[in-house]
Amino acid sequence: MKTTLTAQTITRSRGVERLVRGQPTSDGAGVKLTRVLTQPLQRRLDPFLMLDAFGSDAASDYLGGFPDHPHRGFETVTIMKAGRMRHGDSVGNSGLLEPGSVQWMTAGRGIVHSEMPEQEEGRMAGFQLWVNLAAKDKMQPPAYRDVAPAQVPAFALEDGSTVRVVAGRTHGVDGAVQRPATEPLVLDITLPPGARFELPLPAGHNAFAYVYGGAAAEIGGTPVASDTMAILANDRDADGVRLIAPEGEGTVQILLVAGAPLNEPIAQYGPFVMNTPQEIQQAFADFQRGVLAA
Repeated sequence: MKTTLTAQTITRSRGVERLVRGQPTSDGAGVKLTRVLTQPLQRRLDPFLMLDAFGSDAASDYLGGFPDHPHRGFETVTIMKAGRMRHGDSVGNSGLLEPGSVQWMTAGRGIVHSEMPEQEEGRMAGFQLWVNLAAKDKMQPPAYRDVAPAQVPAFALEDGSTVRVVAGRTHGVDGAVQRPATEPLVLDITLPPGARFELPLPAGHNAFAYVYGGAAAEIGGTPVASDTMAILANDRDADGVRLIAPEGEGTVQILLVAGAPLNEPIAQYGPFVMNTPQEIQQAFADFQRGVLAA
């Protein structure tokens, strides 16, 4: 259920430091996707480790799904826009991802899970974001939460803009998930032509915006094409960011992500993200011995 709120204003918007186009790739059993936030950007966008965007009307692009695979040391956030996928894991959780739903999984000390399509035709689209865990939290027990579409808090503004608050808090609305260490803010924003959306951001938080869905946006005064990530500058004099849907160019969709950096070493190899190479080696050894999720 959406509530209608009054728009907020900021004094000075962050600008765009860099524009990034995603890299086409495949993962799982051949699922085609676009990797937007890649490993070389992890330090710059700490605590965020990866962002994948997937979207296809061709069943051959997604039918293989993501069979059983391990994770340790971070969290995965899956945001479904279209299609249906079934989650199952080594802890005994099972859940259905459907349009508008969110899955937040904390791998912690270890989990083995699968994400398999529950359709053989039609569109499959969405995002998966990886959020790092602090060193003190990496070996916590794994956890899983399914958030149904109706349970994702949302609000509208008088100009027709709508915002789904996946995580964090904005405009007085608490998101579906809160994390005190990394303070992630994850917003799925839709702006009709001519609309503008302003939101405060803490000066020390890293942030980026991914424009998707076809129409270009204006972010902090910079034109940003669809299927492009804008890394927002860490401007100490800025108190937030301004997003605009230009007149006459269609509805703009933006995934806005911000969070508090952990400022800790990052060691990643495949599905494991720890703080040292030795911890990565231990994760592989634990997986090979069948005790990763013990």
